[in-house]
Amino acid sequence: MSQSCDVIVIGAGAAGLMCAASAGYRGRSVLVLDNAKKAGRKILISGGGRCNFTNNDLSTSAFICSNPHFVKSALSRYTAWNFIDLVERHGVAYHEREHGQLFCDDSAKDIVDMLHTECDWAGVKIQLRTEILSIEKADDGRYHLQTSQGALNCESLVVATGGLSMPKLGATPYGYKVAEQFGLKVNATKAGLVPFTLQQHDKDKYADLSGVSLPVRISTESGVSFKEALLFTHRGLSGPSVLQVSSYWNPGEAVSINLLPDTEITETLAAMTESSPNQALKTALARVLPKRLVEIFYADELLPECTLKQLQHKDLNDISTLLHNWQVKPNGTEGYRTAEVTLGGVDTNELSSKTMEAKKAPGLYFIGEVMDVSGWLGGYNFQWAWSSGWSCGQFV
Repeated sequence: MSQSCDVIVIGAGAAGLMCAASAGYRGRSVLVLDNAKKAGRKILISGGGRCNFTNNDLSTSAFICSNPHFVKSALSRYTAWNFIDLVERHGVAYHEREHGQLFCDDSAKDIVDMLHTECDWAGVKIQLRTEILSIEKADDGRYHLQTSQGALNCESLVVATGGLSMPKLGATPYGYKVAEQFGLKVNATKAGLVPFTLQQHDKDKYADLSGVSLPVRISTESGVSFKEALLFTHRGLSGPSVLQVSSYWNPGEAVSINLLPDTEITETLAAMTESSPNQALKTALARVLPKRLVEIFYADELLPECTLKQLQHKDLNDISTLLHNWQVKPNGTEGYRTAEVTLGGVDTNELSSKTMEAKKAPGLYFIGEVMDVSGWLGGYNFQWAWSSGWSCGQFV
């Protein structure tokens, strides 16, 4: 015998739990299914275990989507302030970091516990360790699911299965397969918010810099740029600036890195020459840049062996170009294994921006990362989960 309910949500992550609670509060009978052992696993490890749950300075321009207008409706109807209000009502302590990022004071578990509580209050049932074997739409419009725990059917089916990032947490392409089964277009996917790997010769060259961090402005060939920290790793380049720009980078392109985004090196050297004309250029540069990086530039013969007073006009131009427009050609990215998001996914032109319902399949909804919406680093992707989940929950 098939168990019936109003709404089945596939995926007990941020978007799925938010949608389930929202629908439950409307009096809908809601069942959340997930094949994991616990709900909200990606939330638990996010933000270094403290969950960067939203951003105070939210802007729709911080989202990547083939239809940039798609995100406006949901983000305006359920804002960062709505979620902050929810967090405060549950007594979750939080703090703001740079760029408007909001983090839990204690643990990301506070957010998962809050969502569990909301689901409990809303009468939502969460069923874990459940594999979905098939989905069919019956003539009466209801969706029938065969699962490892038995047969189910519902009026509204919500797919909140996430993307392909972090496969160790159980990420699969299941949501895309459901979309394709019902005739929806799925845009090509790739890893986003992900570290760069370097060509072998560059990896060897910069190996000693592993762990060194500095503020930079990094730009793609298309002109998208971010000013944040860069971190050298044993595999390549990471840090917030790299993760941000990776979502706009295309294989084969170089990136331009301004190693001194807040100063003009020629002016800095002019001031140093005034006070210490006999100082070696190498010593002077090591005062404004990591010493090991300066040594690598010297080993590559990219900088002249001279004192400050010996610098010629051409030398200054070359130094300025190197330090303010350092060209690096990544070999690739670390891929889904370490990516924070998946770019691409279910084409938003197939969905209602108000309800998240599939235009070709009434009663079928897609929310969160499974759709072709990705945000910047800094709480934007969680806010999309909250906003899309809540919006969908008002209509299922």
